[in-house]
Amino acid sequence: MLSALELYDPQIYELLTQEKARQSGSLRMIPSENYVSKAVMQATGSCLTNKYAEGYPGKRYYEGQQVTDLIETLAVERAKKIFQADHANVQSYSGSVANIAAYSALVATGDTIMGLSLTNGGHLTHGWKASFTSNVYNSVQYGVDPKTGRFDYDKIEALAKEHRPKVIISGATAYPREIDFEIFGEIAKRVGACHVSDIAHISGLVVAGIHKSPVPYADVVSTTTHKTLRGPRGGMLLCKAEHAKAIDRAVFPGLQGGPHMHTLTAIAVALAEADTPEFVQYAKQVVKNAARLAEKLMEYGFNLVTGGTDNHLMLIDLRNKGVAGKPFAKALDRARIVTNYNTVPGDPAPPFNPSGLRLGTPAITTRGMKEEQMDIIAGFFKKIVENIDNNSVIEQVGREVLLLCSQFSVPDHFIIPPENNHLAT
Repeated sequence: MLSALELYDPQIYELLTQEKARQSGSLRMIPSENYVSKAVMQATGSCLTNKYAEGYPGKRYYEGQQVTDLIETLAVERAKKIFQADHANVQSYSGSVANIAAYSALVATGDTIMGLSLTNGGHLTHGWKASFTSNVYNSVQYGVDPKTGRFDYDKIEALAKEHRPKVIISGATAYPREIDFEIFGEIAKRVGACHVSDIAHISGLVVAGIHKSPVPYADVVSTTTHKTLRGPRGGMLLCKAEHAKAIDRAVFPGLQGGPHMHTLTAIAVALAEADTPEFVQYAKQVVKNAARLAEKLMEYGFNLVTGGTDNHLMLIDLRNKGVAGKPFAKALDRARIVTNYNTVPGDPAPPFNPSGLRLGTPAITTRGMKEEQMDIIAGFFKKIVENIDNNSVIEQVGREVLLLCSQFSVPDHFIIPPENNHLAT
């Protein structure tokens, strides 16, 4: 029988079929991408798509909230449990909205905020000049040490003492080392600032206990719900009890109307999946794979910013290879290896054709790949960078990638509930 989508809109159905095949037949190595489980996918496409739920459980503006209140309460409790937080808000449409809500809850328009610059691995919403956040707030940007690519906490503190920001933001989108959130918290206290920590990329590693949690050291913690957390595309805020009311007001009615209940429901499912031994093992393998891939890439002469990685991502400075980030990313994509070109610290090249390439291991680890496959993948990178203008070599690598992908199917189920263990046999 034809599905409803296939019957009603065969063109979109065909395009979705093509995208599913692309995701299955490629090495998806953008650090912010992953695969969700079938359970999360079903929740995302559920009847909750039909429901408006402005407000919060017990304080809605529309009727018919008997079920939505229970779902949101469950999601909040699960978030509080796995992150060990006083309060959680799971309504943010995205990580960007969550960041802006955090600032809005803590400081006034025109106040100074201090975050990592985009060119040094920060996010647009950390106060970068092209972002709305730099227009609303007086933005001060810190960077990394140009020689090591790592944070120089003494320089960050000196900058904070000079500018006296009301908010200091820790966290990054392209920083391959563990962040010392405790030091950021101490710096914030010494200058009378609030500490907002954006762990969008590493939240799954934090939940698994692999990376230090910022929850004890930050006033507010922001995160997306996908990436290493392996949920749907959404955002979430965690905070100390004293900021709970301000955070909730900042999200609704401050920035949003009704939450996307289908996404919120899928977040609840993903949080349950993250609260399992299987998820911890997955997160550990993500880091093991990244470390092994980094090691092999460096053996092949690739210059990795900071000389390696502590988390799920790597940032390659390609200048020693004589190749820019964009053409290398395009060549890799033709070989079914999906990454993104990215600026590197001190990059003299423009952002749309930078000197770097960013890659990570969350999605390929979800498929079951381990250290042995990282060695193979590093070999693909070597072959492509040395033959970037040779289409026959790129096509051959693409065939090898497809063969590798055929050995690691995209899983439907990540976690088998104890009462359903017979499903695993």
